Amino acid sequence: MEITQVSLADIVPYENNPRRNDNAVDIVAKSIKEFGFLVPIILDDKNYIVAGHTRWKASKKLGLNEVPCIYAEGLTNAQIKAFRIMDNKSSEYAEWDIDLLNQELKELKSLNFDVELTGFSNLELDMVNKEYSNKNKEINSNELTSNLNHKCPKCGFEFEDDKL
Repeated sequence: MEITQVSLADIVPYENNPRRNDNAVDIVAKSIKEFGFLVPIILDDKNYIVAGHTRWKASKKLGLNEVPCIYAEGLTNAQIKAFRIMDNKSSEYAEWDIDLLNQELKELKSLNFDVELTGFSNLELDMVNKEYSNKNKEINSNELTSNLNHKCPKCGFEFEDDKL
């Protein structure tokens, strides 16, 4: 696998990309600006994006001329389509360990680091801190998800109206 610098003008977004990612462009642009371009865009042999539409849009916003890319070699068209979907879907299977997340966020704050660069909004950070910072017990995932009617589109955290 080789990382290749590719001109942004040569990269073609996949027109049937089923993931709506416009709301993530600003935070990804901030991430690229702060940390560098650490995750290459994956392209097919015709320079269509297989994975990385948000990074591509963020790169355009930042005015970058070239970005690091990896070519998906040896995959059939069907495999590329399936991977494009799986790459986005896979994040839905993961969940946060709220106690460890809170610990990491507190450590970043103590280092005077802008924790919004993690992708969490101030409201989400306040909710994580308020709900979990002083708990010493493990949270039963069934208890957490029962009778909840709001879900954060960024992290999946679920909460009730009266928790705001």
